[in-house]
Amino acid sequence: MHFYSRQILLDGWDIEAQEKLKLANVLIVGCGGIGCTTAELLARAGVGKITLIDADTIEVSNLQRQIAYTAQDIGFYKADILAKRLYQVNPHIRIESYITKLDASNAQQLIINQDLVLDGCDNFTTRYLVNQICTQLNIPLISASAIGFQGQLFMVEGESACYECLFPKQQHASESLRCADSGVLATTPNVMASLQAHHALLFLGLAKTPLKQKLLLWDGLTMQQRILAFEKDRDCVNCQASHSAHPH
Repeated sequence: MHFYSRQILLDGWDIEAQEKLKLANVLIVGCGGIGCTTAELLARAGVGKITLIDADTIEVSNLQRQIAYTAQDIGFYKADILAKRLYQVNPHIRIESYITKLDASNAQQLIINQDLVLDGCDNFTTRYLVNQICTQLNIPLISASAIGFQGQLFMVEGESACYECLFPKQQHASESLRCADSGVLATTPNVMASLQAHHALLFLGLAKTPLKQKLLLWDGLTMQQRILAFEKDRDCVNCQASHSAHPH
């Protein structure tokens, strides 16, 4: 109670909301700039079980923005080091970590028991796969990305439009838009991670879905934020497939 007292004092957030967090299972895809910050914020807020998945080790260039890691962690696996840090921050929660890529062989079993999936990975192949499995299994997804001075955030839930409705695969095949190739300011992924974690708390504690079928665009040069509504694409390959797999 003392740990979460500042939340429980909030108007509109009570013991019941805190209990819902405690019972929640969340999967965080990618433990880089976005994932490590989102994970830590959710651990501090009291999400009961956090599962981490990332195959990478920590490099010197990560330290500029990936706030869970220090110089002593270089060479170790991100998911391992992040899991240890989360336990240090909040010993009252459960953490599972997987040192592997999320791919077609494990995505289904990792996603099926989650209450929410948070994607902060740095490649399109994984993003499309996470979106596909989440829509197929009807698991809510909040997806965040950051590049340069800019970030994006949106939610896929229930029968809503999905990632592929917004970014059709054939138009988005290039993997070149990655921090490793394009650069990113230290703050950009952390702004987007904070927004992602915040949305996750609204959803898990209060069942709010402010960015369902809406794309939040954050511009770090002008400090402006825009929210665009987008529609379900009736010809979306992913939605069509999920719809026929799960008739309603």
